[in-house]
Amino acid sequence: EIWNIVFNEYYKDKNGKFTKLKTPGVDTGMGLERLAMVVQNKPTIFETDLFAPLIKNLPGRMSERIKRIFTDHLRGICFLISDGLTPSNKGAGYALRRLIRRIVVYEYLIMDDYKTWESLRLQEKDPITEGIEKIVEDYKDRELDSNKILEVFFEESNKFRKVFRDGIKMIAKMDNIDAKSAFTLFESYGLPYEVVKELGINKTKNLTRETFDEEFKKHQEISRAGLEKKFGGHGLKESGEIAETTPEEKQKIIRLHTATHLLHQALGDLFGNQIKQMGSDINPDRFRFDFPFERKLTAEEIVKLETIVNQKIKESLPVKFEEKSKEKAIAEGAKAFFKVKYPDKVKVYSIGPSTDSEQTYSKEICNGPHVKNTSEIGKFKILKEESVGAGLRRIRATVE
Repeated sequence: EIWNIVFNEYYKDKNGKFTKLKTPGVDTGMGLERLAMVVQNKPTIFETDLFAPLIKNLPGRMSERIKRIFTDHLRGICFLISDGLTPSNKGAGYALRRLIRRIVVYEYLIMDDYKTWESLRLQEKDPITEGIEKIVEDYKDRELDSNKILEVFFEESNKFRKVFRDGIKMIAKMDNIDAKSAFTLFESYGLPYEVVKELGINKTKNLTRETFDEEFKKHQEISRAGLEKKFGGHGLKESGEIAETTPEEKQKIIRLHTATHLLHQALGDLFGNQIKQMGSDINPDRFRFDFPFERKLTAEEIVKLETIVNQKIKESLPVKFEEKSKEKAIAEGAKAFFKVKYPDKVKVYSIGPSTDSEQTYSKEICNGPHVKNTSEIGKFKILKEESVGAGLRRIRATVE
């Protein structure tokens, strides 16, 4: 198929009902690569002048299949970064992150050993750098920024290489890789399904996309149940009451819980409201808070976070909650934890002089429990800030 034309006449709603369009249309698809195949009389797109020069520059020890994937991924990476995208844990940013990681995997697969692989970064021109510069040259009319592409690519790939080494060692110790162990490799070392299949070879005979997705879904359900019913290992009833603790422990957990809301907002104050909670855990001694961030926090930034939170504690801000629809809460700017499937009606906890979004310091969808005033929290102290994976940081903190 070289070209297709679709005449749009009907609209299909979610119930499967077709309705005649007021304005019919014509949708035509003619891909540049397919057109180049016809004009240049080539059997596949990879023999055209869009890909052939790039493939020719790759090391001969690469198989033809890997050369094609490597080239296609690298070209996509160049355009995504030039369009302003950066690697992240969701949406198009996650697609970019996976493309970069797969390039790193293929780069490793064609090397003889670790030392050869590591030495690539010391060369003036490695296959990736040469490939990116060739793509920028070939598409100069698109004004691709090679410096920006190289900077974003190697910043992300270097972070992944650190955990990738550990993942390779773990795979070497495994006799068989099933869905459960594959998910462990994904969760602990950031190795997606495709990468595990590439590295595992004969060890992954019984691993399929379907079984991996089932394991992933099972984990999501367990996590969701834990978030909704548990509170750092101490039972959290639907009413918001903490069970199985002493009165002293219960009060400490409540103070720590409200402190997580203040830290969440303080991170937003310092780095922008794109900072979202990715996970948390609370026990009577401390809490941990996970959030997406691309680098280690500086000592000055940690001090600033502590200062912001302790200032809000000192201001003795009231903590209140309202019940409202989930849609209204989100529209009013309430933060929500992305892993939780919220009911239609939710509690929204606000920290500040009122529930007015212009005056409220912090606003989150939450089932509680919380202190009634920030002055009850005590002194906030960050114990540790660390990485828990590529692009994900963790803060451990306590209150005194």
